[in-house]
Amino acid sequence: MPAAFFRILFLSLVLLACHKEKKMPENKPALSREDFLLGRYLPSEHTDFVTIEQKYADKENMMLQKEAYEAFLKMAAAGEAAGHSFCILSATRNFEYQKFIWENKWYGLFPINGNIDACVTYPDELERARKIMEYSAMPGTSRHHWGTDMDINGLENEYFETGAGKAWYQWMKDNARLYGFCQPYSAGRPYGYKEEKWHWTYLPLAKKYTNEIKDLITDEMINGFAGSEYSDRLDMVDHYILGIAPDCK
Repeated sequence: MPAAFFRILFLSLVLLACHKEKKMPENKPALSREDFLLGRYLPSEHTDFVTIEQKYADKENMMLQKEAYEAFLKMAAAGEAAGHSFCILSATRNFEYQKFIWENKWYGLFPINGNIDACVTYPDELERARKIMEYSAMPGTSRHHWGTDMDINGLENEYFETGAGKAWYQWMKDNARLYGFCQPYSAGRPYGYKEEKWHWTYLPLAKKYTNEIKDLITDEMINGFAGSEYSDRLDMVDHYILGIAPDCK
């Protein structure tokens, strides 16, 4: 065969090899336990997470860990058979998502507790942090970081005190544990966020993460956002991350 043929064949093989190299995915460093617990990752980049189907989602592209979501589907099916509806209003929120919520409340762009401008009402920043944290977590401390927790049907305790909301909440108190779910922010705790009747956690996974927090995360690691300099003065790990209902630990 002519030499030109072999040159063309050689060049074709080289180009093919280069093309394949460009198509190969980049090797990303493994996600550390600390970064996972603090929410410093993208759920969409991890195969353990799945998208919540629109039937149960308040908005598009909400995600949960697959195991937690499958347990939720079983619970929702049982609840629906008993006459109750289920709508997930918030699911996985990573650090950046939580930072967006937190800083908008910190600077008064989002109201807290109905219509309060935290920036104007609480010029003392330590007090401002405490007031925001009555219902909103500092970035790095939210259970929503883990893909195990969800807010369901409403975001005001009053909704769950009458009518359909009250009936749903009673059904959850009676049955959620059968599917692995627990209400972490119940009434009567000495520390942490106020009661949230809408917030439910998938305990088989979340309990493991709660235990890891005790060994791996310190207040000083909660940083990178407005007001984070107060995390150690607020005992974020002991009083907020771990300040949950005893039966959720």
